[in-house]
Amino acid sequence: MAYTAAEPRTTADWRTGAAVVVTVLAWASAFISIRSAGQYFTPGALALGRMLVATVAVMALLLIRREGWPARGAWPGIVTGGLLWFGVYMVALNWAEQKVDAGTAAMVVNIGPIIIALMSGLLLREGFPRPLMIGMAVSFAGAVVVGYSQSRGGDAPVLGVLLCVVAAVTYACGVVVQKPALRYASASQVTAFSCLVATIACLPFSGQLLDGLGSAPASATVNMVYLGLVPTALAFTTWAYALARTTAGKMGATTYVVPAIVVFMSWLFLSEVPGWWTVAGGLLCLAGVAVARRGSSRRPAAVPAARPDHGTD
Repeated sequence: MAYTAAEPRTTADWRTGAAVVVTVLAWASAFISIRSAGQYFTPGALALGRMLVATVAVMALLLIRREGWPARGAWPGIVTGGLLWFGVYMVALNWAEQKVDAGTAAMVVNIGPIIIALMSGLLLREGFPRPLMIGMAVSFAGAVVVGYSQSRGGDAPVLGVLLCVVAAVTYACGVVVQKPALRYASASQVTAFSCLVATIACLPFSGQLLDGLGSAPASATVNMVYLGLVPTALAFTTWAYALARTTAGKMGATTYVVPAIVVFMSWLFLSEVPGWWTVAGGLLCLAGVAVARRGSSRRPAAVPAARPDHGTD
């Protein structure tokens, strides 16, 4: 059974904005942690470890909040999104970042929001608002500039680029199937059970994970735990919360901020000073997101909000 939010509009907007900020900051930090931990864990092992940590964390949240199983209507989106976005995407991105630099990865993966806008416009009937389309075009141009400026002149292995394409497509499909699921379940329910689905799918990598834990330095393991707790358990929950309260197209466009933040974090934590082209590309990304987020101010017809217990129907 679908349900609607009862919270005031101003409160909902403030919380949604905060959720978006938390999400993009956490996801940007993930690129740095993946680069660090990926030196010691195979792509599948890193994905499994990340999902195990996230599953435990969000399941614990469900127990504290006394939320039950999601309603039947949420399960198609949970299972499909869990396999594609929480599973295949994670492995593909981990693998890709072992083949190409972060700039190239960010550039190619950022075809994802365009796919989201097209699929949500057609399948979810969100339409194609002009500000969204213009903003995405500006942001994508910025992502290309950022990626090219950090990709050694565009010289990247074909396998790495193809893996980035796989990550982009599975991420886009995951967002589109997750949106309807949020009509029947809370953000924490969708995140928790999507993580569980991905964990089960990644169990064949258990041996690699155990080998990695036995040989990796403590810093790599800490990075893996961080990936599970913050960019996954926290950020995917805040993402789902915000997605339930706006369109998939606008949420997809928001992720164009991530490459710009990654560049800043690389300068701050890794002493990688960005060039002028990189800075210019980052500013384009930010400008495009600002345009894309303007659009219509009306809320979706069915807006889910967390409630204490969701039974099956």
